Amino acid sequence: MAIRRGNIEDVQLLHTIGIQTFDDTFGGTCTKQDMEFVLDKFFNPEQCKIDLQDENDYFFFLEEEGIAKGYMRINDMHAYPFEELKAFRCIELVRLYVLKEFHGSQVATELMQFAFDFAKAKNYEKMYLSVWEYNFRARGFYEKSGFVNTGKENDFPLGSTPQTDFWFVKDL
Repeated sequence: MAIRRGNIEDVQLLHTIGIQTFDDTFGGTCTKQDMEFVLDKFFNPEQCKIDLQDENDYFFFLEEEGIAKGYMRINDMHAYPFEELKAFRCIELVRLYVLKEFHGSQVATELMQFAFDFAKAKNYEKMYLSVWEYNFRARGFYEKSGFVNTGKENDFPLGSTPQTDFWFVKDL
């Protein structure tokens, strides 16, 4: 398995894998219209192009034998979600998605270790992420990876469908 940084050549890949993994994760948790709205907003080719061209926004794809199995997005572009983090140099794990046919094959573990190594190399002290309260599989994975659920909530509606995430934090 190899992990590489995404670039402008990956617009179609990010568009395709982003839609598939997001829909696999959240399909059925909101209306079809809300899902279409979210997918079009965040994973349309133009938005993917903008995101991939941003030097401060890091997309990494895990591939094996030319097949992308998952990806992650990591950056420090957003304000810290709560006061306690402001004393530290923090980075957000914005997305970590694996195609469902590769669940259980260490893809997520490889991407997570890469995220930790990346963050440590750039001298970050903490990593944080937001995860849907009912995504028990992801929550378990993050806890196994050393993240702590702060119990702090993050409103994360999908279109007009209200959903709540929890903020998780890990010391690096």
